Amino acid sequence: MAEGSRGNQIVSSSYPSSSSAYSSSSSSSCRDSSSITQMSHDQIISILQLLPIESVLSFSMTCRKFRSLGCSDALWESICRREWGRGPVDTTLGTLSSESRGLSWKRLYQQVAQLSSLSYTRLSSREGIFPKPRGSHSLNFVSDCLVLYGGGCDGGRHLDDTWVAYVGQGVKNAVHWKQVNSGQPSGRFGHTCIVISDALVLFGGINDNGVRHSDTWIGRLSCDMSSEIKLAWKLLDVEHTLPPPRGAHASCSFGEEKMIIHGGIGPGGLRLSDMWMLDLSNGFKSGRWHQIVTPQPSPAARSGHSLTWAGESSMVLFGGRGTGYEALNDIWVLDMEGDGPEWVQIACERPGSVPRGLPLPRVGHSATLVLGGKVLIYGGEDSQRRRKNDFWLLDLKTLLALRRRLQNTSLKRVAKKMWKRLKAEGMQQDRRSFHAACADQSGRRLFIFGGMVDGIVHPAEACGLRFDGGLFLVELVLQL
Repeated sequence: MAEGSRGNQIVSSSYPSSSSAYSSSSSSSCRDSSSITQMSHDQIISILQLLPIESVLSFSMTCRKFRSLGCSDALWESICRREWGRGPVDTTLGTLSSESRGLSWKRLYQQVAQLSSLSYTRLSSREGIFPKPRGSHSLNFVSDCLVLYGGGCDGGRHLDDTWVAYVGQGVKNAVHWKQVNSGQPSGRFGHTCIVISDALVLFGGINDNGVRHSDTWIGRLSCDMSSEIKLAWKLLDVEHTLPPPRGAHASCSFGEEKMIIHGGIGPGGLRLSDMWMLDLSNGFKSGRWHQIVTPQPSPAARSGHSLTWAGESSMVLFGGRGTGYEALNDIWVLDMEGDGPEWVQIACERPGSVPRGLPLPRVGHSATLVLGGKVLIYGGEDSQRRRKNDFWLLDLKTLLALRRRLQNTSLKRVAKKMWKRLKAEGMQQDRRSFHAACADQSGRRLFIFGGMVDGIVHPAEACGLRFDGGLFLVELVLQL
């Protein structure tokens, strides 16, 4: 990518608005006898690569020489890879047009930091074959494929089918869905399925008789000599200690060998607040569950919420439905370091007084980690089952940096730093809940399938309901 402009400035709520730390500095400070001026450019850049963004920006404001170093393309390429990961950066470059690939790395970082809109497009099927409309299913991106499993459909019936669609590094207008016979788990909805390494890890769920599951399955994709994509599910061998059966829980990966689950609806319809970790360090040949006990305060019992790994030792929990059937919009950060696991609550206003700039309470939304270390929240429904079609970005970096100061503090003061509502371009979005979403390797492109959407209103009903079977492509819009 080309060298960035020296005068190019990044504007973001998380960046310093002035060079207060260096306000007394001048060009003459670069000509004094301090040790930094005796260092080579490569040595200075190697140091800057290790510093927080705010420190890099402040350094570049000191004088003309340092400003030039602070705008170095090599420096900002290193920062992008450090902040976003090598895989997402390389894949994102592949999605850019040939004209945009000459953009400076600093400009690319700026565009991701200032992201304000996305495009929303419905994808068709090349053969007219689509999976059946459904909700409370799973959708994952693994090995350049979308994998759809299970869910519930009209009449409260569960589904036990597995569908695969190859999308590669990009898709234009249509996909090719194929149903695969994979020795799959029994039919269920409200399960969770995440990707760890190149494997799918599925846990729990509910069948149409109301039976909750506590089994764990491993799914792996393969391609034979005829280039036919196959998926094989295998029941994971685990020890005797198991989480209680449940559905509508939340889960996420933790590193490259572990999965965390939280909450959900257990036997008898009881909402749960417990948390469990699955250790897969035996090469996915077997697993070991153990409960994670944390001191109070901790999140209240809930279902239909989201749990997202924020990198290193932190996870973020958002929303869900509480024991009183109320929709929630509280945020909790789980810190696995220190003396032991500990939840930190980012306090929220009462549902009736949510301040401007914060998402309303919701359950059955999707929470997808996207490019730039942010979580994209989409859809869901409130306590009266009124569905939503809004998109919100939660900045994990800002949240984690401020979590200690935010404990027991109103979100109103920091909403603009953590949350941003995105504008959706393209077709009108249906209001939906209990859909499924996943991002490709770049984190710039997301796929959304199904869910419950508004339908025909029948007598004695407050709102209509129908299951959707559409597949949608969401792309983060970068002003390049």
